[in-house]
Amino acid sequence: MESSGDDVARIRREIQALKDEKACIEQKISVLEAQLQETASLAPQLQQNGDVCNGSCPPITAVGANMAHGLSADSIYRYSRHLLLPSFGVQAQSNLLKSSILVVGAGGLGSPALLYLAACGVGRLGVVDHDVVELNNMHRQVIHTEAYIGQPKVKSAAAACRAINSTIQIVEHKEALRTSNALEILSRYDIIIDATDNAPSRYMISDCCVVLGKPLVSGAALGLEGQLTVYNYKGGPCYRCLFPTPPPTTACQRCSDSGVLGVVPGIIGCLQALEAIKMASAVGEPLSGRMLLFDALSARIRIVKIRGRSVQCEVCGENTTFNQQQFKDFDYEKFTQSPLSTSPPKLKLLAPDSRITSKEYKGRIVAGEAHVLVDVRPEHHYRIVSIPKSLNIPLASLEARLSEISAALKQEQEQEGTGSGANLYVICRRGNDSQRAVQYLHNKGFNLAKDIVGGLESWVHDVDPNFPMY
Repeated sequence: MESSGDDVARIRREIQALKDEKACIEQKISVLEAQLQETASLAPQLQQNGDVCNGSCPPITAVGANMAHGLSADSIYRYSRHLLLPSFGVQAQSNLLKSSILVVGAGGLGSPALLYLAACGVGRLGVVDHDVVELNNMHRQVIHTEAYIGQPKVKSAAAACRAINSTIQIVEHKEALRTSNALEILSRYDIIIDATDNAPSRYMISDCCVVLGKPLVSGAALGLEGQLTVYNYKGGPCYRCLFPTPPPTTACQRCSDSGVLGVVPGIIGCLQALEAIKMASAVGEPLSGRMLLFDALSARIRIVKIRGRSVQCEVCGENTTFNQQQFKDFDYEKFTQSPLSTSPPKLKLLAPDSRITSKEYKGRIVAGEAHVLVDVRPEHHYRIVSIPKSLNIPLASLEARLSEISAALKQEQEQEGTGSGANLYVICRRGNDSQRAVQYLHNKGFNLAKDIVGGLESWVHDVDPNFPMY
């Protein structure tokens, strides 16, 4: 008889096999639907040539109708609400169907952008992402479903786009965008959408667009705010024109650290799709030289003028020598002092004897060691979940609350009644802020303070897998 562990593994394998089979079937359906659409568009010509339909052909309408624009009967019906707009019409839709757009990132911004670009009839739509779908993506990355958790985001995004519109080409780039592959990938598309969330990627994508002469739609969303603009469009500024010097790493926050209301990147992503559609269809005035600022709390959208192209810009300026080879050799992580990886950085600020693992700390709890555990996460993080009996003193208020730590250590020592001092441990979410806190505590005379390596994330992985993680 199989153990419960074997049963779980078998069920997971069967689920994965069924998911793979489902994805394969969806791909075949998309291909067949595209063939069906192409066959339908040729039906009037076959009728005129005397070819016989065996009854399986779709009904032919408007035989002999004047459709010089080249749109098929199915396309006219699918995009009819576009065609009815006097300011858009047949020519704009034809332009869309001939265009190609690349979306870098299938996350909170990329999800709505991809869905609307696929739905509106962009002829070739590419998506770049190396990550996999996770449960904590669901509240904002609306292109993905729970069925794709653990699978590549590009696979999930492509399946959703094909389900909306089987007549367009979806190209999957299941890889991280780097200087080694960016030129080759971006060169295949007319318009680029930056849906990433880190400084090195923003500089890299913008520089690559300048070198290749591609317009770039750039968006950002964090917390309850978002912004949007278009770079490198018809002599307009590039990202470096506005930000020649990278912001300090402390100012570069990600939603995985600071949070984001799910609908905010949804709104910005939709607006990114709109800007790309305007350029691809040659209808409207893109946001070049202007920036849209969105505040969700006040429900306010402002458009502000931004500085124009800088003649001193190192990448797009008048005397620039920046070329494709220099782009390939440029170190964007060093330039911005932050990683391209979506994984949070892991600092190493302390000597090994000033750190313990979460397993070691668990052992000291079991042994009944007298100690104080200080949790230096912000208060609103602490309210989400915490280890019992921990003392919450956020890193930002550590200096002002040292007396509380001293009092807690004294109380713990008195309760133990052994006369020996109580130990001091510090924890945070991932093990970075706890190291900063221990460094500061050492300087203030708390020489026995130690941080817990990897923070609460290591507690989940190595001690208690049922402990809630966020």
